[in-house]
Parts: sequence; C-alpha cells; structure tokens
Amino acid sequence: MARNTDPALQRQVIYSIYVRSHTPEGTFLSVIPDLDRIRALGTDIIWFLPIHPIGVKGKKGSLGCPYANRDYRAVNPAYGTLEDFRRLVDEIHARGMKVMIDVVYNHTSPDSVLYAEHPEFFYRRPDGRPGNRVGEWTDVIDLDYSQPGLWDYQLDSLCTWAGIVDGFRCDVASLVPEPFWREARERVARVRPDFIWLAETVHTGFGNLCRREGLAAARDVELFEDFDLEYEYDIRETLDAYLAGRLPLSAWMDALNFQEAIYPANYNKMRFLENHDQPRIASLVTDERALEAFTALLFFLKGTTLLYAGQEFCDAHRPSLFEREPIDRTGRDLSPLLRRLAEVKREAFSPDDWFFAASDDEKHIALLQRGGARGRALGVFPLRGTGGEVSVDAPDGDYRELLSGGTVSVKNGKIFCADRPLIFTLPR
Repeated sequence: MARNTDPALQRQVIYSIYVRSHTPEGTFLSVIPDLDRIRALGTDIIWFLPIHPIGVKGKKGSLGCPYANRDYRAVNPAYGTLEDFRRLVDEIHARGMKVMIDVVYNHTSPDSVLYAEHPEFFYRRPDGRPGNRVGEWTDVIDLDYSQPGLWDYQLDSLCTWAGIVDGFRCDVASLVPEPFWREARERVARVRPDFIWLAETVHTGFGNLCRREGLAAARDVELFEDFDLEYEYDIRETLDAYLAGRLPLSAWMDALNFQEAIYPANYNKMRFLENHDQPRIASLVTDERALEAFTALLFFLKGTTLLYAGQEFCDAHRPSLFEREPIDRTGRDLSPLLRRLAEVKREAFSPDDWFFAASDDEKHIALLQRGGARGRALGVFPLRGTGGEVSVDAPDGDYRELLSGGTVSVKNGKIFCADRPLIFTLPR
C-alpha cells in the first residue's frame, strides 16, 4: 500500500454522482440543494463522474460518453462554468465532505484538444492511424505513455485540479503504466499532501485477456503501491456468478477470504453493489428483505463503501452514460438504513481489523466476522430474504443488535436469523 494512506478511509462512505443525470437540470449548481441529504446518508466523499467537455467525433448516443474526454483542463459547459464547479466544491467542503473527480488518462476523444495540439502523444495502429487497443471503446483513441512530453502535460493537469479537489478516481488505472501513477502521486502531494487516490482496477478476466493479447495491464497488488484504494473487480465475477445462480454463496465468501490472505495488511478495496458500469443491485435483488441484507453486508465488508446515486431509492434503472436520464427518487427509500449502517461502520470497526467470511449455502446466509482494536463483530445476512437457524462463532449469551437496538441470543452455538440482517459485537 502507499505508505501515507489514511487508515480512516476504511470507515468512510463515497457517494458517486453523474451530474448529467443527478437532477432534471443536470448542472453543477443544481446539485447544491441535495448536499444536505447526501451528507445525512453518512457520506464522507462525493465522487463526480467526469466533469470535462465530451468529444463529438464518434460520440455514442445523443450526448456522448463522459469518458470520451475532449479537454482535460476545462469543464463540460452543459454542466456550467469552472466558477460554478468551484462553488459546488466550496459547498461540499462547508458540509464536512471531500470531493473526488474522475480522471481518464488511458484515452481521449478523437477530437480532443490534446490530439489537436500533440498528435505524437497517441497510440498508432499498424497503418499509422490513431486508435484504441480495446475494440468496443469506439469513441476514444489511446494515449502513448512512451512519450515523455505526455507525462509532463498530464502531471501538470493533475496538479492544477489538485488545487481544487481532494482526490482522483482514475479510470482503467490498470492500463496506464504504473510508474506514471507513482510519479503522479509524488507530484500531486506537493500541492495537497493528503490527496486521495482511487484506482479503477479491472475485472480479473479482462486483465488476463489484455495480457494474453500483449497489452500491459497492471495487477491489483502492483497498483496498491501507488493508490489508497482500488476497485474490488478482482472478485466481482464471483459475486456476479452467485447472483446469477451459477456459484454457491461460499464461492463469494472464499474470494473475500482470499483477498484477506494475499493483500497488504492495510489493503483497502472500495466495496460496492453497483456503479455506473454495473447493473443496479435493485434490478438483480428484487426481494426487499434480501436487498436490505445485501446492503448491510456491503457496509460490514472491510474497505471503503461506495453508494451510486439512486441506490438509496432502490432505483432499478442504470442511467445511460450517453443520455440524460434523471434518477428515479420515487422508489423505496433506504436512507434510514444507510445512515445507521454508516454509524455502525464508524463505531464498531477498526481500519486494522482482520476479516473472515463463511456461509450457510443451503439457507443463503452469509456469516461475517471482523476483529481488532474494538473487539470482534459478527454479521449475519440472509441474502434471500428468508432466515433460519445457523451456527455462529460466539459464546452463548444475549447480545445487543446494532441495527435495531434489540437483542439477539446465541444458544448452543446457534442463532436464529429471521428475514433481517443482524450485526452484534462481543465484549473484549
């Protein structure tokens, strides 16, 4: 792990916003009236999907993809002005939250300012034309980090934004050379020493495919040298297989335990049920009680928690990246549960906790443990919305349940879990 990673990140919550679809107006200033509500969820950091101008050449949909960046050093005029963004950042800071923006450094739009000014900074196909190494990304052209001048341009851009915001979420960080990120972290630290670095590391299958095709793709353990936290895509395929009924729950639990075994002691994986690239969890888990259990499990996992705007309203529709599709806020509101889970995350867990996962596959109940300076916490999560009696690693006795404030009883090494998640701690 990066030597100066703040361990407090382990107990924090990130809330992800796509400005275009967050409000009917789709502007920076229209986000401001929603900040108090977002803060009340327990949010510590707001992450904005790319805020920069979007390319027109080869664009997808009617409005284009924000990950087809046209100008690293400007903001999307559809969202407002740079002064509007600065005001939004000030309002977020005034509420005790930090701001993270997306930086897309693997590629730009074909009509980017950078390509117009420095075509030599771009990857070329065998026929000499600019292109991309990942075929489905048809609206972008890849950068070539063997060009020293590109490093200077990109580092200068990062340092400028670091004077405004508190962190970067780095798009497909695995495909950008790791030495560049090392230099970027060192350079940005001169501007803001406590800066936050989040790597979008890639799915295991995609990373392996890239390497088989001769495309460099850093492994998660390598990027932990430069980043404070990174995606949990290394095991996401296992979770997806469980949700689809192709693997038992124990396979996902084993994958979580494997992470605990192979990464540095202070590793931090950003934990999520959904994001802008993944289906909404409410579209996959339709039972209300099961969705509560998955949500509670999310906060129990070791690492920073991510909420994607709309998740609190059980929105089942993932907004298109290429259109304006405002969040549906009419669904069931999980905000009270999210607030309590954020409190439990801070009160009951420590950054240096050990973690262990087990399961009752027949009942689809996940059994998680965390232990460290604050004692040991146990979580029981009925992921099908129905419970039953399960064995737990706890002495017989009565314990206070942290989500409801009620009591849970362990008898003969077993506990009865109904249809709701349970979290309780054992005295030290």
